[in-house]
Amino acid sequence: MTEHVVPYAVNQTRGRRRGEAAPTGRTEFQRDRDRIIHSSAFRRLEYKTQVFVNHEGDLFRTRLTHSLEVAQIGRTIARSLKLNQDLVEAVALAHDLGHTPFGHAGQDTLNACMKPFGGFEHNLQSLRVVDVLEERYAEFDGLNLCYETREGILKHCSVANARELGEVGERFLKKQRPSLEAQVANLADEIAYNNHDVDDGLRSGLITLEQLSEIKVYARHEAEVAALYPALPQRRLIYETVRRMINTLVTDLVTESGRRIAEANPRSVDEVRSAPALIGFSEGVAAEQHEMKSFLREALYRHYRVMRMTRKSQRIIEDLFAAFLDEPRLMPPQYQDKAREDKARAVCDYIAGMTDRYAIAEHKRLFAVDEA
Repeated sequence: MTEHVVPYAVNQTRGRRRGEAAPTGRTEFQRDRDRIIHSSAFRRLEYKTQVFVNHEGDLFRTRLTHSLEVAQIGRTIARSLKLNQDLVEAVALAHDLGHTPFGHAGQDTLNACMKPFGGFEHNLQSLRVVDVLEERYAEFDGLNLCYETREGILKHCSVANARELGEVGERFLKKQRPSLEAQVANLADEIAYNNHDVDDGLRSGLITLEQLSEIKVYARHEAEVAALYPALPQRRLIYETVRRMINTLVTDLVTESGRRIAEANPRSVDEVRSAPALIGFSEGVAAEQHEMKSFLREALYRHYRVMRMTRKSQRIIEDLFAAFLDEPRLMPPQYQDKAREDKARAVCDYIAGMTDRYAIAEHKRLFAVDEA
């Protein structure tokens, strides 16, 4: 049932944490994808944002639309390289399940709150969601995903946490690479958020075309579009430019990765794990990506309007964490039960699972005198 043919792709799983009968009519990784899509955490991604808070506008991307875009880009790359498309898709759809409300601002604030209690890593939280927190199945907690899917979700991990994770944490201790499929999902994520943050940033008015004209990769593609379609309305000019940037990145990634794979000549997944990174951009395109990331960090993510919302988001999470830690009975019953075993982690799980608007509503319910 697998479409990929290369021997160094993931052709079969090492297994699940709890043994199950093989699926009928689908691959193991298609089963993983389906479990992820049907999870509560996946549905909540609709109301968790990338840069903009959920209520700021209906057209801005959410973690859900971002995850779908990563899956689409990842499958395209995997198909071109004859890798396991189903595994790439499963990792892409699950990679943000552990993200907090309010994007990176929420993640950083929750990590600061949790510093005395082991910290917070959103990749580790995504793994925790699929291993423990989802409660859907009669025979096990979590989603009981395949090892390879879980490995791909855990893009980054501290050595201290890796020691506690068993087999899935070993590569961080051995300094090995994950599968090519996990590497593809990681780079597909970068392609998606860089280019779509350009689109959302322009739509919001926080960045301008004049600013982007100084960024090589955007200026080059915009000039191509303008030359071909001189009368194109600005909105369509932007869409066409972003589309072409994504195509350039995907094409370059496939070409460069194919070159690296041919040079390394791996014969198995184990040889992939011991090799240098085999999925990546060419030197020139990587430099352009770095320039775009630096621009977005300064012009968009640190824009004063974004920083104002960031500060509000920090305050909301700090207040919620302090209140729940002081009195766990303010949380719903299922989290009160978990707090008896590990109070701080139960509070962290509750807050990390919130959507933007739910966190705002909880803060009002706890701190606004006119709220019930």
